[in-house]
Amino acid sequence: MSEPKAPTPAPGDTYKGWLFKWTNYIKGYQRRWFVLSNGLLSYYRTQAEMGHTCRGTINLATANIAVEDSCNFVISNGGTQTYHLKASSEVERQRWITALELAKAKAFRMQAESDDSGDESTPPAAGQGGGARNSEVQSTLRTLGSKVEDLSTCNDLIAKHGSALQRSLSELEGVRLGGETSEKIRQVTERATLFRITSNAMINACRDFLALAQAHSKRWQKALQAEREQRVRLEETLEQLAKQHNHLERAFRGATVLPPSQSNPAIDSKGSVPGKGDASDEDEENEFFDACEDVQEFITVPADPKYHRSGSNVSGISSEMGMDDGTTSLDEQSMASNPESPQSQEVVPVRKRRTRIPDKPNYSLNLWSIMKNCIGKELSKIPMPVNFNEPLSMLQRLSEDLEYYELLDRGAKCQSSLEQMCYVAAFTVSSYSTTVHRTGKPFNPLLGETFELDRLQESGYRSLCEQVSHHPPAAAHHAISERGWTLRQEIALASKFRGKYLSIMPLGSIHCIFEKSNNHYTWKKVTTTVHNIIVGKLWIDQSGEIDIVNHRTGDRCHLKFAPYSYFSRDVARKVTGVVTDKDGKAHYVLSGTWDEKMECSRVMQSSRGGENGADGRQKTVYQTLKAKELWRKTPLPEGAENMYYFSTLALTLNEPEEGVAPTDSRKRPDQRLMEQGRWEEANAEKQRLEEKQRTARREREREANRSANPEEALIEDSISDSPLKTEEVEIATEPSETTDKTDTDETSSDLSLSSGHQDSYKAMWFDRCVDPMTGEPTHIYRGGYWETKEQGNWDSCPDIF
Repeated sequence: MSEPKAPTPAPGDTYKGWLFKWTNYIKGYQRRWFVLSNGLLSYYRTQAEMGHTCRGTINLATANIAVEDSCNFVISNGGTQTYHLKASSEVERQRWITALELAKAKAFRMQAESDDSGDESTPPAAGQGGGARNSEVQSTLRTLGSKVEDLSTCNDLIAKHGSALQRSLSELEGVRLGGETSEKIRQVTERATLFRITSNAMINACRDFLALAQAHSKRWQKALQAEREQRVRLEETLEQLAKQHNHLERAFRGATVLPPSQSNPAIDSKGSVPGKGDASDEDEENEFFDACEDVQEFITVPADPKYHRSGSNVSGISSEMGMDDGTTSLDEQSMASNPESPQSQEVVPVRKRRTRIPDKPNYSLNLWSIMKNCIGKELSKIPMPVNFNEPLSMLQRLSEDLEYYELLDRGAKCQSSLEQMCYVAAFTVSSYSTTVHRTGKPFNPLLGETFELDRLQESGYRSLCEQVSHHPPAAAHHAISERGWTLRQEIALASKFRGKYLSIMPLGSIHCIFEKSNNHYTWKKVTTTVHNIIVGKLWIDQSGEIDIVNHRTGDRCHLKFAPYSYFSRDVARKVTGVVTDKDGKAHYVLSGTWDEKMECSRVMQSSRGGENGADGRQKTVYQTLKAKELWRKTPLPEGAENMYYFSTLALTLNEPEEGVAPTDSRKRPDQRLMEQGRWEEANAEKQRLEEKQRTARREREREANRSANPEEALIEDSISDSPLKTEEVEIATEPSETTDKTDTDETSSDLSLSSGHQDSYKAMWFDRCVDPMTGEPTHIYRGGYWETKEQGNWDSCPDIF
């Protein structure tokens, strides 16, 4: 008879017991003693033979286990060895099947690990500490993997036995009372016992797995945190190296090439050095050069990231980072290999931008007391204290359109104008992402105020904004990038206060020109609406449609900003669009939200659908490929809710900077006082600047009047100089007290109406002309600003602050 039943073995335990093995047709099944250990199944005639005679062994790692009936099962390793075995009962057979399956899974894993370890090389002695830690982690992972495999095996067995138990129960229901009832009940009992045994094995394996996971979870969390911190440090170092590389490349391009007698003979022998250091982008993309063979000696990471030496590290940085097109420039090799170069020892400071501004003070103000008499008026005619502002000017907000300049950089590299259109559309949408939480009103610029954004060193572009008109208020913006694109725009704001909400309608066109392809894109901005002006929490929505046109190819992109609706099922702030060629054929479908991301999908086929849209026209159904992400919003910095919800770029816009024009927004005193939290002083300074601007405007009008009517101007001057001038003359020539109270820092409409002459102001850095592409009157940058900055001579700038 069989031995007493042993408990179900845990994975890796030795399992022993009696089984009946098929020998031949004469003797049939013979009773043998089987031992399962270390993935090997061996058998003996008796237990006494275990010490000296083994009758046969089969490796379970390559064996196949098959069940024939309730007590019989077969083990085969592919034909050379096959064991037909039979247990004394179905329960005993299942115990063996469970033990064999677990032993097989473990043996297979051990064999795979042995094969992998044979291919790995021994780690160097310098990394023994890291190798030991890695070995420990790998060992733990292997143990956990073993437990997972055990769970999977037990799961399969539970499913199999659960099905068998269900069948037996179903048969039991249809059995009539009689002699076979007891047999069926016995069978059900055995299967229930079998199911319980497998379930216990499953529970034990889960308990072991949970214990291991809990024991190592804290250690893994610490290790993971350390790895994350190290990754952040590496990314910062990599970014620093990339910035240094870009700066060095620009410095070398702008440097005068040394005479042949002073140049590196190694390079002269290989080929002629170009006559100029600033090669074109096309040459960079088409020409490739081999890196220096001894660059490893120059691969260094400075201990202080604030400074780097722009000579000895050039070759190392180039070989580490690579150029934009994956090559090392010839000029960099020349400068790195020439120790006598005048720039080889130059120490260039890398500017670190600020990441915080003073927190916004918590000042309360009754908005209704200010606005209740202003319904229907233009926003520029409503006197606004700084309490409703944010410490940025409208010129700086306009420069924020360049926050995701990388989209234009990627668009400049596109070979297809249609694909380039997708990036331009994503850039158009991205300019609104900074407004989702920005409910503060920017400072309206003074006439002649400027703002420069010089990111040539960090990002390869720089831009200039100027307030070119005061009535109506308008700002001109010009940005140019070394990556091959130019952006220019003139934006005038028309706004209406409607009681519950405020509508802001930007007027003017935006132009984007790519130098390499000569593609010229134009578009206009959508309407911005500020809700809950009087009661409730302020929130902003963008709505309308944008048509982006490529004037060279005729391609178009129609973007639709869906207005927010409480009853709409669509995603809030949704933006959709279609890119079509000059024939109207759709090539790309754009979708996303203006505050989060934009994606594009290539159109494979389009057809008219049966459903009609809201305008009664049939909707077009597009069959597209998988969507590709074009743009995703960068998360706001930590604590942004206390810093006016400024983005990382916005935090740096009002940072004091040396060398800028005296008309720059950074030097505006009321704006600076507000940023520092001194709002009462800021309001007083704001009123002073308003009055100063009104005085300058009246003086310009007098000058224009003198030029047009010299005789009247002479009489006016004589009256002004007389001590007997009457109050009536003062009233006729000066604005009333009521006018000063209702007029703000942005307008003096009463003065322009009383005078018959237009404001004779002429912009400092922009010329007014008719745009050749759109036919609209606009201001275009005429140059000279950056040259004046290099010279440091700002004598021609007006004193507006």
